[in-house]
Amino acid sequence: MQVKETLAIGGMTCAACATRVEKGLSKLEGVSSAAVNLAMERATVEYDSERLTRGEIEEAVKKLGYTVLPRAEEDKKTATLRVSGMTCAACSARIEKKLGAAEGVLRATVNLAAEKAVVEYDPAVISPADMIKIVEDLGYGAKREEEVEEDTERVEREKQARRLLISFIIGAVLTAPMMLMMILEWAGIHVAILHSPVFMLILTLPVQVGLGARFYKGAYHALCSKSANMDVLVVMGTTAAFLYSIYNGFFEPDKMRGMNNLYFEASAMIITLILLGKYLEVRAKGRTSEAIKKLMGLQAKTARVIRDGEEVDIPIDEVVPGDILSVRPGEKVPVDGEIIEGASAVDESMLTGESIPVEKTVGDTVIGATINKHGAFKLRATKVGRETVLAQIVKMVEEAQGSKAPIQKMADKVAGVFVPAVVGIAVLTFILWMVITGEVSNAIMSAVAVLVIACPCALGLATPTAIMVGTGKGAEKGILIKGGEYLETAYKVNAVVLDKTGTITKGEPEVTDILAFGALSEDEVLRIAASAEKNSEHPLGVSIYEAAKARLGTIPDPERFAAIPGKGVLAEVEGKVVLVGTHKLMSESGVDIAGAREALERLESEGKTAMLMAVEKEIVAIIAVADTLKEHSIDAITELKEMGVAVYMITGDNARTAAAIAKQVGITNVLAEVLPEHKATEVEKLRGEGYVVAMIGDGINDAPALATADIGMAVGTGTDVAIEAADITLMRGDLRTIPAAIRLSRRTMRKIKQNLFWAFIYNIIGIPFAAFGLLSPIIASAAMAFSSVSVVSNSLSLKQFDPMKRHSGGN
Repeated sequence: MQVKETLAIGGMTCAACATRVEKGLSKLEGVSSAAVNLAMERATVEYDSERLTRGEIEEAVKKLGYTVLPRAEEDKKTATLRVSGMTCAACSARIEKKLGAAEGVLRATVNLAAEKAVVEYDPAVISPADMIKIVEDLGYGAKREEEVEEDTERVEREKQARRLLISFIIGAVLTAPMMLMMILEWAGIHVAILHSPVFMLILTLPVQVGLGARFYKGAYHALCSKSANMDVLVVMGTTAAFLYSIYNGFFEPDKMRGMNNLYFEASAMIITLILLGKYLEVRAKGRTSEAIKKLMGLQAKTARVIRDGEEVDIPIDEVVPGDILSVRPGEKVPVDGEIIEGASAVDESMLTGESIPVEKTVGDTVIGATINKHGAFKLRATKVGRETVLAQIVKMVEEAQGSKAPIQKMADKVAGVFVPAVVGIAVLTFILWMVITGEVSNAIMSAVAVLVIACPCALGLATPTAIMVGTGKGAEKGILIKGGEYLETAYKVNAVVLDKTGTITKGEPEVTDILAFGALSEDEVLRIAASAEKNSEHPLGVSIYEAAKARLGTIPDPERFAAIPGKGVLAEVEGKVVLVGTHKLMSESGVDIAGAREALERLESEGKTAMLMAVEKEIVAIIAVADTLKEHSIDAITELKEMGVAVYMITGDNARTAAAIAKQVGITNVLAEVLPEHKATEVEKLRGEGYVVAMIGDGINDAPALATADIGMAVGTGTDVAIEAADITLMRGDLRTIPAAIRLSRRTMRKIKQNLFWAFIYNIIGIPFAAFGLLSPIIASAAMAFSSVSVVSNSLSLKQFDPMKRHSGGN
């Protein structure tokens, strides 16, 4: 029996991969055809189910070196692990490689700066406990994120910083006499005790063996897993200097000439300076996630629940859906819910950016962490814990901060081979110095300098720290960016497509004109039209119904109703067929509109949406509706044009109405009379012309176009926006956040490029200098220690950047 199956294939990186999978599947006995689509990462296979099973096909794909993703998206799960003990990019690369190679793991991403591993996996094959064991077997610590409370993480980070600071102070105290000896030596002052090998060994031994134990432990685990990291470089360099000094000081004392052949101070100072660098790095990394802490801080800590008729204060974690909560004036709303008693004004600025409180009454939804201003009310909890709007925002920001941008791939590849390459350069340096000069001391010190100046840390921190600060800054301004890849794409955007209704305009149209042509009065026209539109969900239909209800009271139901997307409605009212909609609908229905054309054109030229109404195929009226522009639409469009971004307006309105609205906001590129299902096609056309396109819509009705664009941005007002609907969610409904999002992405990408440049250039220049003997190991270790600190500090400077300011650097 012939069966056609589609498999999701993971691990394909190029056309050669797709060809290899296709050929491999085609060779299987029982397969009649196999086609692999690289872009979709899908393989479609036709085969004889009596000769071959799906399991055998999946096994064949795995033997080719690729993975088969779970059959359905719901079968795929994601686990986030908090990983401790990583010291450099080589560590994160090793964990990522090991997790990614585990059976059942579809994708693994390890973020050094966030100290997290995000793993997509098939729960039928592997569990989070298995992943934790894999990480622990590599010599690192791991816990499921759910098991780590924010306070616990903060306390642990503070402990780590405190331990590093104490270690640095001890190292500095023990190293100080040797540094003093060097200074006095340069000044021509000789103090005998300071030159004693025994005295120097007593000072150095605790630093090398005690404070340096963390590096030995890290190097041991790295080498056990057949890889290398920063710890290996530090251990090799300091141990070489330490042992060589012991040999010269105690076994070959005759060779000593002053300080020339003792390097105790070098090994001790290297470890001390690296500990200082690590301390500063931990402190700086802690500041990159401050945005999350601020968001978490918005949440109420307790809730007043009504139990058995009495009000009881309980921890917020104990609230369950269905609980009745009491909220007094000035208090934070504890969780998301629906008001069942009372009324108040609620400050929703944490979501919408609007400082004016929103009036709320019975039946209205309130969001957790917003502030009740004046009245008291009771609410029924609908969403608690991880389901609340605030929790979803926090989760989205956390996921974004743990993600990787495509630009990081190059740094990851370099980090994977960096340490072995540096060890090779150090060995080569030692050999060449020995061959050319024959001086063992110079050869060892140059090799040590190479080992300690090389810094894979900066490479690993360059991208994630900037993404963490950038996405956090965005969240503060109501710009939620799903991940690093979207941040990187947004900076390339050079064309923005704005949906008219609800994006440029408020999406709250009102009836402005009723022109009756026949015997019907205005009120009769409005009543019949409202009855026809009563079941419509389109904003224009709703506006007609609301106007009639306000003017005439109760509106009868239609006997029959059908919505015609992008054109209007067909209904039966009082036994008569009624059409309300566009001239296209009338033409297709055989209705002559010649007598109404002049009035139609006049209304449309005023920027109004004019709808024709026909009863029994006779035009009886025109109803005009107008939408008001959003407050900041003109400013936002002006900003985009100043930034060199082409602005397009897309709408289902006819060309005349669309042109009138576009003129008001300063848009010259208009895509009119575009049906909802064709918006994605128009976006694709622009992409075909070479534009990197951002589609801006409401996140629900424009889903296909949002998905087709390079970047989809959903504009909402906090409570009604679908956070999952787009790549970037603009929570505040303010169009000025569109240029702000692009500005933020441009500035963040600039920081990433600066970080990567300095990380690479530092190593490219520093390693040769060290190899040629132009840098002492102490200077080299200081440079290495501060290279990663400088990268994190550069990323942290993003915190001072305000993306909402026009002409702010980086545009």
